[in-house]
Amino acid sequence: MNAQLSPLEARFEPMCESDLDAVLVVERQVYPHPWQRRHFADCLAGGYQAQRLMAGDTLLGYFVAMPGFEEVHLLNLAVAPEHQRQGWAQVMLDALVLWARGQGLQWVWLEARVSNTRAVQVYQAHGFRCVGTRKQYYPASLGQREDALVMSLKLDAAA
Repeated sequence: MNAQLSPLEARFEPMCESDLDAVLVVERQVYPHPWQRRHFADCLAGGYQAQRLMAGDTLLGYFVAMPGFEEVHLLNLAVAPEHQRQGWAQVMLDALVLWARGQGLQWVWLEARVSNTRAVQVYQAHGFRCVGTRKQYYPASLGQREDALVMSLKLDAAA
């Protein structure tokens, strides 16, 4: 079922340990080198900003972000395959930016695989700019490594 859902049907819920089975299903569907349960558990234990985007009992997507001094680092963002290309990544980015502004943070940072052109386009459409490259940052197939684009978004306090 690939029915379009209205943004009015969607809601954010804090991610917790009991959500990780469902989160890991999506994680494994979306990423060639998915996070393991311990990665999510460590982020939850560390008090990171971890949110699920839900519609009823359906997990649309999630994000995990690590707050720091005057900035937040987006570590993971995923949309379930059957709900991709419907604007949910933008909804989650909006929520992260709104939260970050509410915390008085000035920047959002992230890395994206250079091969993940779709994600890079989503981030650029949201106002993120490429500011550098991290060489061999991500694991790739056959023991290889892939570069990451470093992207940032300056948060306008007046916005």
